[in-house]
Amino acid sequence: MSKQESPPYRILLVEDERHIAQGLVFNLRHEGYVVTHVETGEQALLALDQAPYDLLVLDLMLPGISGLEVCRLCREIYPHLAILILTALGDERDRIAGLAEGADDYLTKPFNLEEFLLRVKAILRRVERKHGDSIQARIYAFGDNQVDLQGAQAQTLHGTIDLTELEVKMLEMFFAREKELVTRQELLQKVWGMAPDTETRTLDNFIVRLRKYFEKNPARPVHFRTVRGRGYRFFRE
Repeated sequence: MSKQESPPYRILLVEDERHIAQGLVFNLRHEGYVVTHVETGEQALLALDQAPYDLLVLDLMLPGISGLEVCRLCREIYPHLAILILTALGDERDRIAGLAEGADDYLTKPFNLEEFLLRVKAILRRVERKHGDSIQARIYAFGDNQVDLQGAQAQTLHGTIDLTELEVKMLEMFFAREKELVTRQELLQKVWGMAPDTETRTLDNFIVRLRKYFEKNPARPVHFRTVRGRGYRFFRE
């Protein structure tokens, strides 16, 4: 197979059986992909929070947090992330559950390496086509601002600003729910993966940061408005 053209796709492999992981990492890198390998669900969620990925290759049988729970959380928090699940031979219930939680495809162990690489290539081709078709929808303008969600960058009155992964996720949620109440509980759960009753100032600090980026007068916000005791509403104008 030919090597992946630049920029290379980024793949996160979650597999606790090291002999399997080593072979998959070697062959994926040989195909030209950038691969990160972790062994637990907790490590996977941390890696996804720290860098963007195009594909998650996820073993369902993991120590600690299960692969199914990782799949569910990823589909909520990273809706554009492609997911390929790996299941034990004959474990049909887990396969069905994984697809129900939002996985794009599955393979049962033991699997043929060439088939695995073809599945990866097919999924990433669909991702590329989907992103190409929707690229205009990923550019969002409001007020004097323009946000490139795909490129994680914003043009504002203060100049060009590079956005973090969490800032992009918050903005996506606000843009999709324009004028609707977005509760603190929803933001904590879907952006940070925290329990909805968590006591933290993290969310407040992020809202302050967004207002500094995008509001003409952060002390009197027009776009990111507080609904006292409940959450926030976003207004385009």
